Amino acid sequence: MKVRRSLLASLIALSAFQVVFAEVPDSIKQAIKHADEAVAKIVAIPAGKRTYENTLLALDDLNARLENETSLFVFYANVAPDAATRDQAREADELVSNYGTELGLREDLYKAIKEYADSKPKLSGVQARLLDRVLRDYRQAGMNLPPDKRQQVKDIELQLNKLQIDFNQNIADDESTVMFTKEELAGVPASSFKRFKQSGDLYILGMDNPTYDGVMSNCTVEETRHKYWMAYKRRGGQKNVNLLEKIIKLRDDQARLMGYPNHAEFRLELRMAKNSKTVFDFYKKLQPIVRKKAQQDWDEFLAAKRELTGDKDAQLHQWDQGYIKDHLQKTKYSVDSEKVREYFPMKSVVDGLFQITQSLYGIKYTDVTADHDKLGLPLWQEDVKLYEVSDSKTGKVIGHFYFDVFPRPGKYNHAACWGLQHRKVWSDGTVTLPLAALVTNFTKPTETEPSLMPHEEVTVFFHEFGHCLHNMLSESDISYFSGTQVERDFVEAPSQMFENWTWEPQVLKLFAKNYKTGEPLPDDLLSRMKASRTLGSGLETEHQFYYGLTDMAYYTAPGGKVDTTQVGIDLMNDVELYHGVPGTMYQASFGHLMHYDAGYYGYQWSLVFAQDMFSRFQKLGLLDPKAGAYYREKVLSKGGTKDAWDMLRDYLGREPDYTAYLKYLGFQN
Repeated sequence: MKVRRSLLASLIALSAFQVVFAEVPDSIKQAIKHADEAVAKIVAIPAGKRTYENTLLALDDLNARLENETSLFVFYANVAPDAATRDQAREADELVSNYGTELGLREDLYKAIKEYADSKPKLSGVQARLLDRVLRDYRQAGMNLPPDKRQQVKDIELQLNKLQIDFNQNIADDESTVMFTKEELAGVPASSFKRFKQSGDLYILGMDNPTYDGVMSNCTVEETRHKYWMAYKRRGGQKNVNLLEKIIKLRDDQARLMGYPNHAEFRLELRMAKNSKTVFDFYKKLQPIVRKKAQQDWDEFLAAKRELTGDKDAQLHQWDQGYIKDHLQKTKYSVDSEKVREYFPMKSVVDGLFQITQSLYGIKYTDVTADHDKLGLPLWQEDVKLYEVSDSKTGKVIGHFYFDVFPRPGKYNHAACWGLQHRKVWSDGTVTLPLAALVTNFTKPTETEPSLMPHEEVTVFFHEFGHCLHNMLSESDISYFSGTQVERDFVEAPSQMFENWTWEPQVLKLFAKNYKTGEPLPDDLLSRMKASRTLGSGLETEHQFYYGLTDMAYYTAPGGKVDTTQVGIDLMNDVELYHGVPGTMYQASFGHLMHYDAGYYGYQWSLVFAQDMFSRFQKLGLLDPKAGAYYREKVLSKGGTKDAWDMLRDYLGREPDYTAYLKYLGFQN
């Protein structure tokens, strides 16, 4: 296999960070020029001379090269250390998005593909699937519409490109802070104060996850939790509410132009669920089951709060949940999350995850950060790492991934994995390897303490690494189907399944060791952790239902007209035991409404399949390389080359069901 050197290398100066970005606009324009040249070649082929290679595969070539030459620039909007570069990357994002819209609506290119399809080519397998998917994409782009309506669809798409970028950037740029005295932060671990900024006697708290979660789980002062929670639920502000409501209306207009009743029906056509009725039926089936557990949780949490406060009339609020859960873990299960952190120093967790996945999937990771120039893969920050992934049997390199670990101003503030390049075999036999970026925000080490991870953060890390593996282990020769390019309501399943490894004794014994003493995580502590795993699971699952149903309510609203704030409050009253709180606007920072639009249900939907697959993996052996090889072959290697339903049936050997999902949530009864 001859590896094609990253196309990024020809477009990016490989020296100091600022120099790297000095010519972004010209580089993007050059990439677009390459795409235009490729289109011209496809279009110029006479109708009778069209083949799979010179028309349909050439379209995949075009799109793959455009992605390879632009994706890293666009990605920098999430990670670049300086605001000017992030702004430049946003401009690149808008330019590429708009070009993609134009490309998808080019009459001459559509005519070329249609000519080939109308010739009734004898295709089978992945080739036939590619033609079917490309024609479906054109239909979803409105290419079967009259010219006037098609132009309206295009105009709306161009508006949406800009509005979505603005919405996401407003979240990234939000630097909201809340200030508290030390007394108001009673209960917060002393180690946390070392990381807080100060203004006189006041501590300045930002909205990053480690800080927020640490305070909400430990602070004994309810008014502090309330104030911080309210600030957190207002990130993005009214400007993002206005943007969101404009986006919802435009998406509805666009869907109806193409003959769909609303945006949700338009989106769901491409997913496992197929339509909104299936999604609503999914929730309808599960809600009464989950409500029983949620009510048990509510009663337990309310009783705990009343005992803690000495107020028999105390009420339970959303800003209490993390604190009460942490309290019950300590008192009922003797699980102190701060003590648990001591067994998960970041380096040990990373080393452990690497050890497990290398053995399980027959692969090897090599730190090639020092060779990034040679590979044509630039670094955007001095502490970013670059890893090479190779197959243990063949020794062949199969992919690369970046690892950007710690928080910094302007950086994406959650954990995520971006697929920057997808596997692609070119006509000359060369191969573009997968490239991914794993972005986390682990707590930075101090002079006296290494970076320690709460167990929840370990689970999130395994989840995101699951996405990374899905990209790295793809064997699709066609970029369109490579890696995580599967149905949106299946894409989370492999990652959700991998979370389960963080609860298994034979796994944790490999890396969970106290950073001071080297003592492994005690068996009795893990047993108590596992016993507490379903603590609050009913309330938490209902909250996930709330997110999904709110998303669906927004995108099925008649005419796309919706007061997102009021609907959000009203739905909470309907879906959860908690009441909606006036003054909140959580939707203003709900980035999933942009890229998971009418798709948030997929997290619970795919969790059903994740737990079902895990039950199969358990039987085969969680650390057994044969089990890993079987899963790699049946699921991870396939990407989108097969329908998700067929992949599941093939891996499970039966139809998927809810049994493992309900057991996972503690709803056996």
